[in-house]
Amino acid sequence: MRGLMWLAALGLVFGCLAPPAASAGFGLEEVAARAQRLAQEPYREPPRVPEFLRTISYDQWRDIRFRPERALWRDRGLPFEVQFFHPGLFYPHPVAVNVVDGQSMRPVAFSPRDFDYGRNDFAARVPENLGYAGFRVHYPLKTPSYHDEVIVFLGASYFRAVGQRNVYGLSARGLAIDTALDSREEFPAFREFWLVRPDQGARELVLYALLDGPSVAGAYRFAIRPGEQTLVQVDCRIFPRREVEKLGIAPLTSMFFFGENTQRPFQDFRPEVHDSDGLQLSLATGEWLWRPLDNPAGVHVASFAMEGPKGFGLIQRDRDFDHYQDLETQTELRPSVWIEPRGDWGKGRVEIVELPTDSDVQDNVVTLWVPEHRPKPGASATFAYTMYWGDDPRQPPGGRVVATRRDRGNQENVHRLVVDFAGGALAAIPANQEVRAVVTIVGGAAAGELIDHHVVPNPYVNGWRLVFQVRPRQRGPVELRAYLDRGGDTLTETWSYLLQP
Repeated sequence: MRGLMWLAALGLVFGCLAPPAASAGFGLEEVAARAQRLAQEPYREPPRVPEFLRTISYDQWRDIRFRPERALWRDRGLPFEVQFFHPGLFYPHPVAVNVVDGQSMRPVAFSPRDFDYGRNDFAARVPENLGYAGFRVHYPLKTPSYHDEVIVFLGASYFRAVGQRNVYGLSARGLAIDTALDSREEFPAFREFWLVRPDQGARELVLYALLDGPSVAGAYRFAIRPGEQTLVQVDCRIFPRREVEKLGIAPLTSMFFFGENTQRPFQDFRPEVHDSDGLQLSLATGEWLWRPLDNPAGVHVASFAMEGPKGFGLIQRDRDFDHYQDLETQTELRPSVWIEPRGDWGKGRVEIVELPTDSDVQDNVVTLWVPEHRPKPGASATFAYTMYWGDDPRQPPGGRVVATRRDRGNQENVHRLVVDFAGGALAAIPANQEVRAVVTIVGGAAAGELIDHHVVPNPYVNGWRLVFQVRPRQRGPVELRAYLDRGGDTLTETWSYLLQP
């Protein structure tokens, strides 16, 4: 009886989100109309799967595998195939999945027979029409004969993708609410998806998603084009249900345990461990900025105010296996993600949040765009952007930072910074020519004292090395900035760093 009541509740919720009448014109407008209606109603917590699935172990959940021969569209021989995840454990709320096929639309029905439950003994207890936790899209990314996993939608509004030479690393989210505030962060979730059946020979897959949470509802369109750089075009419309203190657009979530700039109080055979090593920004003024990531002693939030950003992203610049030495995780192959706004995003700020962590199993870095003007309940906001997943999708036209190192220097209460720049015109500058560094301590003499600085050629990176020392004069972190200059011409991006004494 309890199982029947649970299925009835699930049907009630999915019923209110059921697809509209089949139409060849189904698209973002239809999903947006649904999101707008949801935002005008009180939020309803979605039903959960039965308790026995919520309490299984991680190993039990991992032992449930979708049968590849049951993949969506495999029988049609299409370039894209879709496989599904079983709900349970970390994913207690099932999502609805539909297929849009020409002028018809149908739900993708869940069946326990589509899964291999491995050593688990509860397969007979799994209800029919349970719903999925999420799905993954496959495409012949590396060779024509095999459908590689390209992008995954799983958990809340999380998704992640790879380029041709990558393994999975950092994740993206549809939306972030109240990140790094004293109030509890909210995680709205994709509740329903619509997958548009691709044509034979298609190189792009389009899907739609309905987002819902206590504070907002939203409509999303994703156009996914796998390749050397996998492109994901995102169009979204946000409808607040109540006042939102901080709205995070195009959020990215990554892991930084330690790197070449980290002062490590522990032992680890690996020289570096991170999914991303820096935040890269491109401003409308033409300036490029690089912010190396760190594993701070406490929560740190930094903001970069701007109008009409040209792009931002979390980047894995270091691609040298010797710098990681991890045969299992292949950290050097983790993708970078570059966010390129489409249309005018107006005034706002790119925010980077760094949390302390004592392991490499937790994501502890978040970056997002926070618009200055937030939509009020009853209104809406529209954002469009293109995501590039791959190896360094966008690079500054001039020189860029390739390494940041630090130690305690050679004087009392002093910190030494060593920054290597390469690329652009740097390799062509003769070693006997003068290259100047412009180093700034944000806050001036009250924040710190610049002891010395000099620039020397670094033939090992075909670039130049900046070395300088700083003596902090304030409690807490000191903000630093630097770039290379020659005869008044800026040669490099701006290096931005938080020195934590």
